[in-house]
Amino acid sequence: MQAVEVKDLLEAKMPGTQVEVEGEGCNFQLNVISDELAGMSPVKRQQQVYSHLNAWIADGSIHAVTMKFFSRAAWGERS
Repeated sequence: MQAVEVKDLLEAKMPGTQVEVEGEGCNFQLNVISDELAGMSPVKRQQQVYSHLNAWIADGSIHAVTMKFFSRAAWGERS
């Protein structure tokens, strides 16, 4: 699976969310930018993302995912 496929999938499934993806093959690092997700508990945020990736994790297309979550304001402050 390619990083752009992960990005496109997550952004399509979670409208209003921007996803920056690094990695290749089956290991990915995600920066998830969403005001909605930023207001959730850490476990709920991860559950939201994993719910869209579970099929690819189960078939081995994705092996490892690390995630960082940002509000839009916090992401903007990083630049």
